[in-house]
Amino acid sequence: MNYIEIDKNHLWHPYNSLPSKSPIWAVKKTKKSKIYLEDGTVLVDGMSSWWSAIHGYNNKKIYKALKTQAKIMPHIMFGGLTHKPASILAKKLVDLTQLNSVFLCDSGSVSVEVALKTAILYQKAKGREKYKFLALENSYHGDTLGAMSVCDPNNSMHSLYGDYLSENIFVKAPNLGIKADFDEALKDLEEKLIKHHKDIAGFILEPVVQGAGGMRIYNPEYLEKAKELCLKYDILTIFDEIATGFGHTGKMFAFNHTNIKPDILTIGKGLTGGTLTMAAMLTTKDISDVISSSSIGVLMHGPTFMANPLACSVANASIDLLLNSSWQKRVLKIEKYFKKKLEILKTSSLVKDVRCIGVIGVVELKDDTNAAKLQEFCVENKVWLRPFGKLFYSIVAYNIGKKELKKIINTMINAIEYLEKEK
Repeated sequence: MNYIEIDKNHLWHPYNSLPSKSPIWAVKKTKKSKIYLEDGTVLVDGMSSWWSAIHGYNNKKIYKALKTQAKIMPHIMFGGLTHKPASILAKKLVDLTQLNSVFLCDSGSVSVEVALKTAILYQKAKGREKYKFLALENSYHGDTLGAMSVCDPNNSMHSLYGDYLSENIFVKAPNLGIKADFDEALKDLEEKLIKHHKDIAGFILEPVVQGAGGMRIYNPEYLEKAKELCLKYDILTIFDEIATGFGHTGKMFAFNHTNIKPDILTIGKGLTGGTLTMAAMLTTKDISDVISSSSIGVLMHGPTFMANPLACSVANASIDLLLNSSWQKRVLKIEKYFKKKLEILKTSSLVKDVRCIGVIGVVELKDDTNAAKLQEFCVENKVWLRPFGKLFYSIVAYNIGKKELKKIINTMINAIEYLEKEK
C-alpha cells in the first residue's frame, strides 16, 4: 500500500471528511515559492502555507539553524530548566513588541488559550471574578475549546459546538475599509461594556484584519478608541496577531498601524517562517507582576514541547532574516501590485468586493458555491490557492518573484472569468 492509499484510508485532513470528499494533492517537495507534486506538476504557492512561510520554503539560513541546534539539543522540558535559544528569542520578541513577559507554546490556538487563562488569572489576582470575554462578530481565534468560544457563534466554522462552549459576548465588527467609519461598532462596544464590564476579563480581537471569519480589513483607529474604552472599564485588551504578525499587513505587527499596544498579544504562523510549529503569548510587566505576586502565584499552563529548542532556534533565524532584509519595501510592492491588478474584478457580476493590505489580496464573491471549482481551476493552471466560502484570496511570501506573483494574480482573474462564462 502506497502512502497516498494510506492517506485516503486513515488520514483526516483539516475541515474534511474521511475519506476526503474533495481532492487531495500529494506533495513531493517544496522550494522557494513553489510546490512540487508527486505527479510532476509544479504549483506556485499563493497561500504561503497558511500564512506561515514568509520567506518561502527551504530557506538555507533557517535550515542551518535547525541542523545546528539538532546536533546540540533537539528538545528539553522547560519545567525547571531553560536554554539559550529560548532566552534569545524572548529578548527579540520583547524588543519587537515592547511587551515584557513571554510564554512560548506550540500552536496559535494554544497561545489564545493561554491568553484567555492569563486574563482570568489577572482579574482573580485583583480580587475580581471575571470569566467572560468580549469578541468581535466575524472573529476567528482557533480550534481549541477556549479559542472557539471567542469565535463568532453564528457565522464561524465552529457554530456546531455552540452548546458545549463557554458563552461570551460579541460586539459589532467595524465596517469594512481601512478608512471606514466605525461609530456604530464603537457605540455597540461601549453599550456592552456598560452592561457587562463586571463580568468581562478581556476584549480579544484580530487587529486590522479579521482572518478566517471573512478576511475583513478595517480602520486601525477603531483599536485606539476600543483601547480607551477598555481602560475606562478596566478590561484587558488581547490582540490576536497569529495571522497578521511578522509583516503581513506591511507593519511588523498590525497594532503598529496605531499608537497603542495591547495588554496581551498572541503570535504564531510567521514566527518560525513556516518551518516548525510554535507560537507565543506576551503580556505587559504589570500583568505578570500582578499574577506572580498574588496568592495564585503562577501561570497554570505548561505544554510538553513549550520553548522547544529547535523551534526557538528556527524562530531566531527567521526573525533575523526578516530584520536584515528590505521586507517592508517588498511587502509594499506586493500590496500595490495586488491592488492594481485585482481592481479589474470589481466589475465582475460575481464579485462583491476586492480588498488588499500588505501581502494579502482578497476577492469576496457574492455567493459561496464556487470554492471547489475555483481551487480545481487554479491547480489546473499551476497555482495553489485554497478558497473557502465566499473568499478567494492569496497571501504570499515576501520574497516571491515577480513572475510567480503575476502568475497567481492572473490565475485569480482568469478563474473569475471562467466562472462568468460557466454561469
